[in-house]
Amino acid sequence: MLEIFKTINNTVERLDEIEPGCWINMVDPTRDELEYVEETTQVQPDFLRAALDEEESSRTETEMGQTLVIVDIPFADSNGEIAMYTTIPLGLIAMKDYFFTVCLEDDTFLDDFKSNRVKNFFTQFKTRFILQILYRNATKYLQYLRQIEKASNRLEEQIFKSQKNRELMQMLRLEKSLVYFSTSLRANAVVLEQLMRSSNIKNYPEDQDILEDVIIENKQAIEMSNIYSSILTSTTEAFASIVSNNQNNVMKVLTSVTLVMVIPEIMAGLFGMNVKLPLTELPYAFWVIIIMIIVFCVLLIILLNKNDMF
Repeated sequence: MLEIFKTINNTVERLDEIEPGCWINMVDPTRDELEYVEETTQVQPDFLRAALDEEESSRTETEMGQTLVIVDIPFADSNGEIAMYTTIPLGLIAMKDYFFTVCLEDDTFLDDFKSNRVKNFFTQFKTRFILQILYRNATKYLQYLRQIEKASNRLEEQIFKSQKNRELMQMLRLEKSLVYFSTSLRANAVVLEQLMRSSNIKNYPEDQDILEDVIIENKQAIEMSNIYSSILTSTTEAFASIVSNNQNNVMKVLTSVTLVMVIPEIMAGLFGMNVKLPLTELPYAFWVIIIMIIVFCVLLIILLNKNDMF
């Protein structure tokens, strides 16, 4: 997908053709779209394709007057009862006349820029545009971290009732999401420190203030990710122990029931033999045997109950 925007009269408008001062947004672009943009803007092909590699790491690079910034952005996969969160690279390319965003997925926080919901946003101010995107990205991490916390709290309420592994698997999904977040946030922090040393940032105090806000938000997201990860790890371990204990209780009850049921089987087996046994001459032998079975079963139940088997 290829989208072109430009700020005209303080309003972001969609364009049909590429022109100087525009913002080019590319989402999982086709080969024809890549070739069209490369020929029209003379952007570095390697810069344009860098963010299309899912394993690309966060970094900054400058070559021939073009600046590439790659950061990891959070992405939510809503398939399933509990969302799975991961991260994907987002490429930001600044040229003299053009600005590019390249990503494999259509992320929602860029919609705020498209629909004029971001104050003081102009496609021509490329450095500030990068910082504004980074700030929105940091707040997106915080939003997803709060969603993870809420999902974790819901699962904790079900722990003491559960005897299955479903909740445990959902907790592991959240824990895996936090690992992705923590790793990506630390990588993004390195990029932010590199930008802080940039001469372009130092020349504009307003941009420097925005970058400082981004660094603060990113650090807060790192701290939240680490805290939630520790909580989830301990909760998952406790949950696994509870599930195991519940299963042990079930097995204990079944074992006790099996022991009680053995007594009638033994008595029936003994008195069903074709040999002379005690009580066989009594007219009420059947009922005597039944009473004996009941007495033995009651005694066994009392014994098992004292030993916390029931």
